[in-house]
Parts: sequence; structure tokens; C-alpha cells
Amino acid sequence: MNDQTSVAQGGSLQLSCDGDTARCAELAVLSGYLRQQGYRHTTVTPASHERVLARGPRWARNLVDVFGWSRPFRAALLAPELFAQLMRCELLQPEQDGWRCTVRLSTLGERYFLHSAYPTARDDAVFFGPDTYRFVRALEAEVAPWRQRPLRVADIGCGAGVAAIVLAGRWPAASVLALDINLAALQLTRVNALLAGAGNVAVHQSDLLDGVAGKFDLIVSNPPYLLDPDQRAYRHGGGELGAGLSVAIVECAIERLAPGGSLLLYTGVAMPELEPHDPFLGRIMAPLRDAGFSWRYGEIDPDVFGEELCAPAYRQVARIAAVWLVATKPG
Repeated sequence: MNDQTSVAQGGSLQLSCDGDTARCAELAVLSGYLRQQGYRHTTVTPASHERVLARGPRWARNLVDVFGWSRPFRAALLAPELFAQLMRCELLQPEQDGWRCTVRLSTLGERYFLHSAYPTARDDAVFFGPDTYRFVRALEAEVAPWRQRPLRVADIGCGAGVAAIVLAGRWPAASVLALDINLAALQLTRVNALLAGAGNVAVHQSDLLDGVAGKFDLIVSNPPYLLDPDQRAYRHGGGELGAGLSVAIVECAIERLAPGGSLLLYTGVAMPELEPHDPFLGRIMAPLRDAGFSWRYGEIDPDVFGEELCAPAYRQVARIAAVWLVATKPG
């Protein structure tokens, strides 16, 4: 990307914005347009993002500053048709004598995903970041050798729809359900699925699996696992040290997996300082054993989101580890 007065001058951005379906289609066109411009952006942790913004510049210089780093920009930076489309889709908010885009576009390999702009302060924010990259890496490595193709898949707490879309692309004949309680997440999942051509992704509002019926051959999830004072849905795991939602997903999978089906769960665990043990593993071993499940479990990264340890809730925590659980129901 070059620093220039007006960027993204080529391409076509013509689509009407009539209702939710048309808006999703137009957002997908926007994403595809940026892709044509060679746009790339890797999303970092909020702490790293804050540091990058703090060292400047304040105003955006190019597309990555606008759609990746969420810097404010002046209208003259963008091609007129691009600016007009952002206005039509209600993706701009005033910023002094400029504007700020309310979504980000991140790349994961060759895939593109829309999600919430920085900072993700709203309760309905749709998060995408380093956990997403680790989750997808673990997911793809896990299913790569599978010969059996799941027919019905659920992504619990789908967020921007990343896992659902990745799996839908791998198994085009599967019915993939992208589930979330957050309506903003579901709309962005629709957009991202449209952009990816993932026509076998179905979006449903659901608290865990309460909003859908039947059994599943595969359940995947990357749930919130932190203790958030504001209890924002995309961040707050609840329960003991943030593990509440992850435990609930394991319990739900025990009930709703079809025989031979598997749960693939990426989550974070707050490891106590004074009694070094894994409290999440301690909670799930007995239910899995009692249900006859076979399972594997291990740490992907021993230390993530270290800045959280400054919060009072984590006073007795030594580290937050990213962990990976594979649990399979007897056939």
C-alpha cells in the first residue's frame, strides 16, 4: 500500500442496500473489493494494537490503516465510490474533522474476515485476533487426516464465523451451523460466508445448542474464557476464573454429539499460582469419563493475554494458558 491522496481507485462497487440480505451482500462486495486491491492485515492482541496506535501516526495513510488498524481517516483518502459504499452500509462514524470505520477486515491465509473495529468496547463486539489464528491452526491440523466426513457440524459461539467457514470449505456436503447469541456476530458470519462462497453455512441465534435441534457429528468452539468486569459477551467466560462457558460446552457436547462424534475445543485456562494445577481439566475429566468418552488434552501456548494478570480477579493466577481438547463419544 502506498501513502497517497486517494487509494483504491479501481474496481466496481455497485450494489443496492435493501434490507439485511442486501446489506450482507454489499458488505461482501466491499470485502471482495479490498481483496482486489491486495489488502492484507494480521490482527494482533488489543495490548499490541494499543501500542501500535500510540506511536502514531494518528490519521490513516492507506487502506490497512483504515480497515486494519482502525485509525481515523479523512474522506479524501478513499476513492469516492468506496466512501459512498461505507456510508450506505452505515459503517462510518464521525471523528473530529474525519471519519472512522466501525469494522475491520483481517486476513487468515487466503481468507478474509470482517469483524469489529478497535477498540472492541461494545457488548456486541465481534472479536477476531491471535486466538482465532491459533484455533484455526489447531482445527485444521486435527481434521486433516480424517477420512470420515461429518454430515452435521456446529460451531458454538461462532463470532465472525471463521471455524464454520473453514470447515464448510473442507466438507462442502456437510451442513454447518454457525451459532451465537450475538446478532452482530451472526450478520458478520453471513457476510464472511458469502465472501468465502460457503453456501453450506447456516446461521442461527442460539445459546450454546439451545436454539437448534438434533445431534451433531462434530462440535467446535473457541469460547470466551476471561473474567471481564463488564461481562461483554465476546470476552466473558464466567464461572471460576472464566472457565464457566467452556465447561458448559463440554457438558452440552456430551449430550448432543452423535455416536462417534467429536468435540474440538480451544479455550484458555487461568492457572493458579499457589497450587499449580489445571482447574478446567479437573472439572471436565469426571463427566467425560462417566460418559465413556475418549479424549486428548494439552497446552497450545503456555502464556497468553499476560496483561490480564494485572486485574484484581487474577491476583492468584500465574498464567493463562491456551489449551486444546479433543473429546470423542463412543460409537
